[in-house]
Amino acid sequence: MNRRAFMAGLTAAGASGLVGLRPHEAAAEPPPETATLRVAQSPAICFAPQYVAGEQLLQAEGFTDLRYIKKSTGWEALSSGEADISGVDAPSLVAELDKGKPIVVLTGLHVGCYELFGTTRVRTIRDLKGKEVAIPLLHSGRHLMLSTMLAHVGLDPRKDVTWVTRPAAESMQLFAEGRIDAYLGFPPEPQELRAKKIGHVVVSTTLDRPWSQYFCCMMVANRDFAQKNPIATKRAVRAILKASEVCATEPGRAARLLVDRGFAGHDEYVRKMLTELPYSRWAEYHPEDTLRFYAVRLHEAGMIKSTPQKIIAEATDWRFLNELKRELKA
Repeated sequence: MNRRAFMAGLTAAGASGLVGLRPHEAAAEPPPETATLRVAQSPAICFAPQYVAGEQLLQAEGFTDLRYIKKSTGWEALSSGEADISGVDAPSLVAELDKGKPIVVLTGLHVGCYELFGTTRVRTIRDLKGKEVAIPLLHSGRHLMLSTMLAHVGLDPRKDVTWVTRPAAESMQLFAEGRIDAYLGFPPEPQELRAKKIGHVVVSTTLDRPWSQYFCCMMVANRDFAQKNPIATKRAVRAILKASEVCATEPGRAARLLVDRGFAGHDEYVRKMLTELPYSRWAEYHPEDTLRFYAVRLHEAGMIKSTPQKIIAEATDWRFLNELKRELKA
């Protein structure tokens, strides 16, 4: 199937209510308050549904002016008001909400994407004590995710490991050469490391508890946008959740779309990621549990001050998700 046929299929999927959403209920809604939607575009390709939704599914929801805003992180674009909606990894999200950033959590996106790789010197998370671990930046998503893992097993991420800050490509090279002890990767890096048989997987957040019980990444909106445009927000979430089902059921075609449109650079690794991540399970977990879990871990690690209750009360809006769940076929 070529790209044109695939995109036509997405339009048909949107019209027929993919993921079980009743199409007549969507059609009965008033149009979005704005026809413009700005989606943050970051290097994290695990946010694939927001790209696969593209012009077709989002256009079917009334967004005729779709813009992708390139930023290093989704929360950065949302906080600045440059973007309206984006995927954000859960640990980074909790850390930014702790700072009072003007963003609101709408739903979970998918479970698992991070994988912790170790050398022969590292077989468990506890083995990281006294070891060197590479991350691109302190307080980045990787740093926060691994900090939650360390805190979960009783280690102090502030003093029990040595953080080596290097760009991702350089970090992977250092790990391949055995010059650091561990590396936390996210797609398509885990797929590449496993394909090249570099190191071994210590923790997979897709498969290993407790990480596999919570969302890895979530859908978030700029607070002002969600408050002023509730219909547009719901419609955008619906399109992205439909695209999640496309990623789950047609990973090969979705991967080609991502590569063709310039969102990803390696078809094989992207397709592998789409096959591995459980995109279709967005309705099986409650995103509030995810925020509570990561807030507790980061609070234990001394990396945030807010309680989970405060974060959940001040920075979530589940009405869009709850309405969409009620639209599911019986």
